[in-house]
Amino acid sequence: MLTMTELFDYLTEQKADFTIIPHPKPIQSLQDAAEYFEPQKSVPTFILDDGVGLIALFSSSGRGRLDLKRIAEKLNISRLNMADRRKIFKLTGYEAGGIPLIGLSLPCIFDGRLRTFDYIYGGSGNPLHTLKICPLDVKRLNDVRWVLDD
Repeated sequence: MLTMTELFDYLTEQKADFTIIPHPKPIQSLQDAAEYFEPQKSVPTFILDDGVGLIALFSSSGRGRLDLKRIAEKLNISRLNMADRRKIFKLTGYEAGGIPLIGLSLPCIFDGRLRTFDYIYGGSGNPLHTLKICPLDVKRLNDVRWVLDD
């Protein structure tokens, strides 16, 4: 689990194109997000369970409801379910809903739709900070094993 200082130092060292945006209260909806950035560029991080382990999915907010069965079939994964909140915390140290875009030691699925944006906005691991980052840096700095293209 990275502190804000560790996240900043890591992203700087990796020459990522990013900004950490502080805010006085947690962002809990797209309406809250609109105060700080374009909501269509928000990227929720979903933690999925494939029955063997956890997988992070960086998803475009424009994708809408996730069809996990379709995603599993498309990526040749036998099954996918949303992971249990307790299991997420136990294995990552992060609460569900506060999962960062960078710093997870999980295999990842990257939503190819994110490549259309100059920047995306998502979790930093701290509910009072949002990470603004180039989507290609998210792809580069994570263990991306699958790209979800439509």
